[in-house]
Amino acid sequence: MKNICGALLIGFVVLGIKAQEVVLPTDFRQQNLTEYNSSLVNPAYSLDRNNPSSVALWARWQWQSYDADPTSLFLNYTARLNDVSASGVGFFQHNTGVFLNTGATINYAHTIELSEEVVLGVGLNVFAFQQKLADDRFFVPNPIQTTAENDFILQMAPGVNLSIDRFNIGFVSENLFDYNFTSNERNTSPEDRMFQALVSYDFPVSILSTDDSSVIRPMLYYKTIPGLDNQVGLTTLLTTNKYWVQAGYNSFYGFSGGVGGRFFKRFSFGALVEVGTNSDLKGQNPSFELVTSYKLGTLKTPEEKLEEQLIAEKEKQKENALVGQEGNTLLSNELTKAEKLALRRESKKQERLALIESKRIKDSILDATRKSNAIAKESKRDIGRKRDSIENARAEQALAKVNAIKQQKQQDSIAAVMKKEAAAVALAQQRRKDSIAQSEALAMKNEVVNVRAGEKYEEVAKEGSLEPGYYLIVNVFGTKKYLDAFLADMQKQGINAKSFFRQKNKYNYVYLAKYNFIKDAREARDSKLGGKYTDKIWIFRVTGE
Repeated sequence: MKNICGALLIGFVVLGIKAQEVVLPTDFRQQNLTEYNSSLVNPAYSLDRNNPSSVALWARWQWQSYDADPTSLFLNYTARLNDVSASGVGFFQHNTGVFLNTGATINYAHTIELSEEVVLGVGLNVFAFQQKLADDRFFVPNPIQTTAENDFILQMAPGVNLSIDRFNIGFVSENLFDYNFTSNERNTSPEDRMFQALVSYDFPVSILSTDDSSVIRPMLYYKTIPGLDNQVGLTTLLTTNKYWVQAGYNSFYGFSGGVGGRFFKRFSFGALVEVGTNSDLKGQNPSFELVTSYKLGTLKTPEEKLEEQLIAEKEKQKENALVGQEGNTLLSNELTKAEKLALRRESKKQERLALIESKRIKDSILDATRKSNAIAKESKRDIGRKRDSIENARAEQALAKVNAIKQQKQQDSIAAVMKKEAAAVALAQQRRKDSIAQSEALAMKNEVVNVRAGEKYEEVAKEGSLEPGYYLIVNVFGTKKYLDAFLADMQKQGINAKSFFRQKNKYNYVYLAKYNFIKDAREARDSKLGGKYTDKIWIFRVTGE
């Protein structure tokens, strides 16, 4: 009851001076935070946009000169707990125009990978602060209470962010739950809840030769403010590894523009100016913001980052292997059955052709034998007719000669037929092999791969002179020195590893073996190549299209 009466009194005072001053919204006025301390916009952003692990400071001067005290101050430390979660702790002071809130905040965010390109991030900000009147004009004493009371308040702000490739959709409530421990009641009523929806998209750009992560990120947001007009805004950010530039518009605060730079790969500093365009804001000074950040921990080289990514994907694959094994095995078996059915049909077709060719050759041999016998019989009849006029010796000699010729012709005919049969059989077998090879090549080329959850897999249509197939990749190197050292180490382990160079990203890929079908490649990968190689293995496919 005490809080309700106080709120009514403050409301009357605010209404009384509204004709003279513009009423400020009670939110954090954090609409311009894009690079650092973005967890104040959406607690789920601490996983990537807070640049963990780092310490960052944000200060805002609302409609006043920069030599006065900041109206909003936020000092925050963010750390990445693992590959899927981050946490932060900070100090803040915020002047709402009526109250001065001073306290601490704790942040936690976690990601859930729904598919290879869809990730759900959830986060929570918990604020614990002391609230006191920022202006004594808002305090109306009574006979019992002669001084303004300081309240201790707990406030929770949950948020979610759904990432679909480069597209992001977020939803936040800045004060979904709050509690006043001084008065032992809720600090605000349900109709005083603040909600915000955000959508953004990252467009990759190439600006600096040493930077492959530059993006332009337009973000549109809609925010509900209790008792005031809802806010609509657009912020556009260009960020590189050397600097960032941003511009924005808010339906209440007006236009804003800011720049920032990164120095020595650790320290960042930026400034922003916001100018009101609303007719109600005429005569108000511009607002100023400063942001600075310092990166903590060891800075990793691109090769170390790539290796760290491979290790993380390996751990993720181990976690998902048992979950997806049954379904993936069923799918793999179905693909194998289809392939085997096509090969079996082709094999039966070639067997039928071979049988037809063999029968034709046998018929040719029988026909040649019959012709040879007919010639021999005719020779015998000729000899019989001439036997009376020829001496017995010469007749026997002639008969022997005829028999010799007959045998030779039979042998020559049989040899020729056998040679022809052998050539025909060899040709049929070669055609069968060629047909099977063509069927395998066609099946391999048309094979559709369904990537498993957590499976590291990459597919290209063509890669230099590489033959189509599935390559088991074990490591990637940007320099020849590390490549040669790794190949030498593989040789010592008795593994004949090979490598190829990708012109696209200037990296050398080391692979252990090549397979024609995804099933064989997965079996070799899952068995660690028969136990020969125990570290990370992933699949790189060349379709040959």
